[in-house]
Amino acid sequence: MKLWSILLLSLLPLWAQAQEIGERLAPWTLLDQFDQAYSLDSQARFMLVARGMDAAKVVNGALKDKPKDYLQARHGVFVADIQRMPALIAKMFAVPAMRDYPYRVMLDREGRVASRYPAAEDKVLWLQLQDGQLVSRQEFATVEQLKAALENVRP
Repeated sequence: MKLWSILLLSLLPLWAQAQEIGERLAPWTLLDQFDQAYSLDSQARFMLVARGMDAAKVVNGALKDKPKDYLQARHGVFVADIQRMPALIAKMFAVPAMRDYPYRVMLDREGRVASRYPAAEDKVLWLQLQDGQLVSRQEFATVEQLKAALENVRP
């Protein structure tokens, strides 16, 4: 019984942070790969969240051949959870490589933002937003699926 109590108490923070349809997303600010700050506001129409390397590869595959401001023109935001990446690897290799991407990556170095939006680590979480409120959520496992969804968003 003690084990179940401990398990339940340890999961409470996850439930408290989970976003429900219709809820307003709490504001946050992260730095991108160029150390430029971005704050989530009511102008964002959708947010992509990658909690693992496989999901980040799906986003990169879907956006790598798009024009430089493709995501921003559609009021999209991409958050990459890099908290598990060793700091030295991130600083020396990963973040400099991201500077070649034609899109901004909001880097969640401490996992304080991405953890608010639970999803599978190998899938891209798509949060559809309207005036700062969560309208719907989907997960994409392949580049093709994400590309098709992005094509349906008009600037």
